[in-house]
Amino acid sequence: MKKAPKVNEVNEFLEIASDFEDPLEVIRESLSNSYDAEASEIEITIRSRPQGSDIIIEDDGNGMNERDLESFFDLGNSQKTDSIGYKGHGTKIFYKSDRIVVNTAKNGVNRRAVMDNPWEKLNRQELPEYELTKADVRDENQGTRIKITNFRSGEGFDPESLTYNKIHHYLKWKTIAGSTAHFFEDNPREMDIRVDLGEEIDDTRDELVTTSRLEFPDEQLEPSDDEFPAERMCKHYEPREIEVEYDGGMTTVQIVGMVGGKAARNELPTHGRHSVQFGVWFAKDHIKVEQINETISHDNEFIHFFFIVNCQDLELSANRETIRNKSNPVFRAVRDEVEFYMSKVTQDPWFKNYLEIRREGKLKRRARTQESSLQDRRKSVTERERFEPSNRAEVLLAVERASQQQAGFSLQVEDYQPDADIQAIVRHQGKLRNAAIHHQLTEHFKNESPLEHIDLIIYWEQGDPTKLNEVERTGYIGGEIEIDHDSGSITYQRDGDSSYIELLSLTDVFKPKTKAIADD
Repeated sequence: MKKAPKVNEVNEFLEIASDFEDPLEVIRESLSNSYDAEASEIEITIRSRPQGSDIIIEDDGNGMNERDLESFFDLGNSQKTDSIGYKGHGTKIFYKSDRIVVNTAKNGVNRRAVMDNPWEKLNRQELPEYELTKADVRDENQGTRIKITNFRSGEGFDPESLTYNKIHHYLKWKTIAGSTAHFFEDNPREMDIRVDLGEEIDDTRDELVTTSRLEFPDEQLEPSDDEFPAERMCKHYEPREIEVEYDGGMTTVQIVGMVGGKAARNELPTHGRHSVQFGVWFAKDHIKVEQINETISHDNEFIHFFFIVNCQDLELSANRETIRNKSNPVFRAVRDEVEFYMSKVTQDPWFKNYLEIRREGKLKRRARTQESSLQDRRKSVTERERFEPSNRAEVLLAVERASQQQAGFSLQVEDYQPDADIQAIVRHQGKLRNAAIHHQLTEHFKNESPLEHIDLIIYWEQGDPTKLNEVERTGYIGGEIEIDHDSGSITYQRDGDSSYIELLSLTDVFKPKTKAIADD
């Protein structure tokens, strides 16, 4: 007897919807659907509400018939066969809400679909249904309006965290608004995009307006005449279509990109660290999916590059954030081809010259910074009344100075390891002694450095006396401690053992002196 495996429909819907947590993903799915419907305009409105977000999506596309509506609400029943949404997963993000209302007009008929409490029903193991009604409209009245009430973002994705700048970046990096299709088509279709956020989310502007194409910053092949000569340098690499053979067939790869300095890259709608935005992006439907920066040799910093590699045969994860099955022969063949292509880019004489100009500019800035720093340091030396260390190394310098200049001061550093708890071995009064070195005495206790094997603590000043009093009051690493500044010593007792540590303050060793004269 043969038996077919069964699928729990409710759990499948629940799991797919749960994979989408970021409200930005609602925007991504809406844009893709409107673009597929050949819309020339789309407007997305988002308002923050106590229980979630109210989201309205309106476009002037071809609208949906009854079969299209079924695909909209069904799972795995999409009519797209070769695009980023072919699995029918994307619109299930709308199920994370209290209500979905779809009004869509096509061929003289307006269809209204209403689904109440989809998220609540899924969570109580009930498959939500929608009610469909129809009404006649004029043939020219086409388009779709979707209202999602109380959309629930995932944890950490509050609508208040959205800003126009963040959305603009997301649009150009992760949606059809950043499409590179226009580089490869003679008459590319364009869609105007408007996003309207409530003032409770972002009141810095009225709305965001953009289009469905990614544009690179203007080229600047020559360096600028300032202290950052390579910052605005930028070169475009012309779009290329490459046929790639893999084990089992052929696929087409479309590559376009740029190399640019930080100022050029910042002309794009960046948001956050460049390391998570630039490099080599693999895409499907000309929508960027995942960075594959291993295609750039390790000798080059990938943040200088912004290349988009489109391939329609890539398999994506359910939430479309990553490429699925990287052991797939298609992915491996495309990756190898892109690695070869990028090796040619990194050998481009212009790119090598750009790196050299960038390096020279950095060295010149370091020299100027060094000069300014030296001037400040020399000024400090000439104006001070006595030598005053500001760090541990300068405390050691003070020890050497005192040994040479102060009568009766006999201490010589024999060994120094700056990262050790006991940094120095010194010769003091003819004997080798273990010495901890600090700018302030309080630093030793702040670092919880052991006392058992220390003979001497050398410091410039004691630091905050209340902190030392607190150490005496509460004890130190499970033992009792007494700090006697008059005798210059510490007595430490723990587990029946007693340690005696001598304190050596260098503050009084150096007396005020005549101001130094700079040797210019």
